[in-house]
Order: sequence, then C-alpha cells, then structure tokens
Amino acid sequence: MLSLEQALEQMLAQLPSPAAENAQILPLTQAAERICAQEVISPINVPSFDNSAMDGYAVRLADLAASMTLSVAGKSFAGQPFQGEWAPQSAVRIMTGAMIPTGADAVVMQENVTLNQDGTVTFSELPKQGQNIRYIGEDVKQGDVVLKIGEKLTALSLPLLASLGIAEVAVFPRVKVAVLSTGDELVPVGKPLEKGKIYDTNRFAVTLMLQKLNCEILDFSILPDNEEQFERAFQAAQAQANLVITSGGVSVGEADFTKTVLEKIGQVNFWKIAMKPGKPFAFGKLENAWFCGLPGNPVSALVTFYQLVYPAIAKLSGYSAWRRPQLLPAFAATKLKKAVGRQDFQRGFYQINAQGQIEVSPVGFQGSHLFGSFVKSNCFIVLEAERGNVNAGETVMIEPFDALLG
Repeated sequence: MLSLEQALEQMLAQLPSPAAENAQILPLTQAAERICAQEVISPINVPSFDNSAMDGYAVRLADLAASMTLSVAGKSFAGQPFQGEWAPQSAVRIMTGAMIPTGADAVVMQENVTLNQDGTVTFSELPKQGQNIRYIGEDVKQGDVVLKIGEKLTALSLPLLASLGIAEVAVFPRVKVAVLSTGDELVPVGKPLEKGKIYDTNRFAVTLMLQKLNCEILDFSILPDNEEQFERAFQAAQAQANLVITSGGVSVGEADFTKTVLEKIGQVNFWKIAMKPGKPFAFGKLENAWFCGLPGNPVSALVTFYQLVYPAIAKLSGYSAWRRPQLLPAFAATKLKKAVGRQDFQRGFYQINAQGQIEVSPVGFQGSHLFGSFVKSNCFIVLEAERGNVNAGETVMIEPFDALLG
C-alpha cells in the first residue's frame, strides 16, 4: 500500500493543469471563486493622485518655519480640488481623500489646529515631511502585477480589480465532476427507508463539498450492483466530465464492481492507501476523464475526499495556491487508541487550555461508519503510521478543518 504522501505525490504528478487557451473572459460580477487564468497588470496608479489621509490643513513647511499662524487660502474637497492661487503664508483647508494642492509638504489634522476669530489658523507643532499624505501609486503602481495565474478570485481580489477600472477577467473553466454512488442498499435522501436499506449520504456530502469548490456537478445518482450498468454509467460519465467520483464498490466484495470496470475501460493507477479511515481508495484514468473511487463508509469517503480529491480538483482547476494543510502540535487530553501500520486520521476537538496550550480530545467512537462525531469535531488528529497507542499528555499533530468542512 502507498502512504498518503506517496499517493498524493503520484496523483498530482499525473493530473494536468488547465490550458491557458481554454480560458474564459467573465465580467467581475460573475467571476467570484473562479481561478485567474491570465496575469493581471495594473493599468493605473492607486491612488491616482496625491491625496489627504485626514481632515485638516495642507501646509508648506517653509511657511510654518516663518510663522505657526497662517491664513486660509481656500478649500480642497474630495472630487473638488483647490484651484485658486495659493499665496505664501497660507494653508488650504482639506478633507480626507481630497487632492493635495501643488507644493504642499504635509497635512496637519484639524485636531492639532486652533481656528482663530480672524479666520487664521495656528498650528501646535511643526509636522513632518509627507505627514498624512497618501502619495500617487502608494497602494498599486501602474504596471504592477496585481493577480497571478492560478490565484482565486475572491471578495478581496475582485474589488481590487474594480478599483483599477478592470471590468473583465480571464478565468479557467470550472472542473466538471460526475458523481455516482454504488450499492443496492442505498436510498436517495428524502425517500422512505426500507428494511435493510441506508440513505445515500456520501453523494450528498460529496456534492456539498464540490459546490464549495465551485465545480460543475453532474449527478449520475445511484448505481445498482450490476456490472453492465456500471460500465454504461462510467462511459456516459467520462464522456461529459473531467473527473468521475464514485463512492463504494472499491473493496473486494462480490458486488464491488468499480475496480473491475475501471480496469476494463480505463486503468487503475493505484488502489489501497495505508491510511485509516480510507484504505480502499482508487485513482485512475478513463478515456476522457480522471477517476477517484471513494470508500463506501461515510467517514472514509469524507476523509479521502478531503485528503486526496480536494488537492486533485485544485490541480485540475488551475488553483496554484493550494498547499498541504498545516499541522499543529497539541497535547492529547486523553488516551488515544492506535494500531501500528497505517496513518490514522481521528476526529478530534481542539481548544486552548488554561495554560494557553493547544489541547485535543477524540470525539466519539472512531469507526469509519460513524458520521455523527464529525459534527462535534473541528480537526483531525493525525497519528503516524508507525505510532501505537497515545497516552494522555503526549504530543500529537492536529489538522484543523478548513472552510471545506466548516
């Protein structure tokens, strides 16, 4: 069996990034959560002119060196610059965001100025050169690269493009993902549950995560345990999708046909991973699409999606900023059961204890069929393959859930 790291390395090495020639041009209003397909260069400076960071008075330091009391030559408002003659020994009343008058060295905030009865103003101290002035290009300079290929377009980056007067952006196509569940025992969510049947929660959970990853989802519903129907469904799915995801049917039971059909119409690149839960995970290639086969147990399906399918979709979508989740050290609050041999991902809840340390406890029983504990968890407790039982107080590594599971 491959380790998780080996499986992930092999998979990402084989999966292609999207081609730049397939990029789509979208208005900013339709580009949220898409992946940037073309480097974006700023066409302007931001700010595009020197402006005031405060309500106050624009001054020339030479005038203040002669006298700390000045007359007021006029006003500069946002959108209405000062246009009169700026006589010596005078200041210009200025508002936040207003254009700095030519020749000004600083802006003194109004709280540090005394307005005299004769209309003059007295300054309490000499300001520093450039004080309270926002200079042209201070935020973004014309010609700066503001977005790189592979970055996600978000509520932070899209307003930046808007501030530059950019109305459209090139994005990679969304990944088309066909989703199938396998098994005669499965019943769609919302239908009456018959004796011996279970609800198809895996396809539902996978669909929810794919929606968060902004994929185009093709729902192929539930496949019965029939090899011919498996093959027909696989052929139809791979003709329409970039990636086919199934849950169930990748073990070694008599009714587990996924691996058999995959070998018939495609190839299995690897099958079985030394991780718990999630050992029976299959990765391969169909004629027109890639394939990920998740285990049937709901916890195993979610863990393998999070650890393997998530980065696979990032690669296929062109999202270059994806990184392996950062692991944090934590103290085990209780004993953890662990058998040597496979890397273990136990559901846990971490918090800061009274001593200011990260402390983690397992949540519920850790069986791969027990999904309820996920709701009360906020991290995986990641235990090394060679490690056995963990005693309370020992250091373990945790992987906090990100927004995909939040």
